[in-house]
Amino acid sequence: MNATPQGTLALQTIAMPADTNANGDIFGGWLMGQMDLGASVLARQRAQGRVATVAVDAMTFYKSVLVGDLVSLWGKLVETGTTSMKIEVEVWVTRQPGNQLFRVTSARFVFVAVDMNGQKRSLPATGSERA
Repeated sequence: MNATPQGTLALQTIAMPADTNANGDIFGGWLMGQMDLGASVLARQRAQGRVATVAVDAMTFYKSVLVGDLVSLWGKLVETGTTSMKIEVEVWVTRQPGNQLFRVTSARFVFVAVDMNGQKRSLPATGSERA
C-alpha cells in the first residue's frame, strides 16, 4: 500500500453527518459516489467531453471514514482504448486532531466517451499519439 497519495487530486469534500450509515460511519455508497465524481473529472478531461461510467472493479475498503474527515480523491488514468478509459482512484482522509493522513479505499473505474445522444464515440487523439 502506498504511503502517500498517487495520481492527481480530482476532488475534495468533508464527510458530513447526513452521509452516515446505521453505525454512524460514512456510508460506503456515498463514498463510491464521490469516487465516481472524482474519476469522471479525469475521464472528461481525457475524453474532452461527456463520459459514462460502465464498470467499477475491485473496490476495497481499508478503514472507515468518519464525520468531519477531509476526504481527498486521487486519480490516475492507467489505460485507454478506442472509446474507453480505466482510472484508478484512491481515497485518502485527513483526520483531526493531529492531521492524520491515511488511505481508506481504492477502486478502478471504467468510463466510455459518449456523444450528446449517449452513444459511444472515439477518444480524441492526444499529442503523444500524433505523428
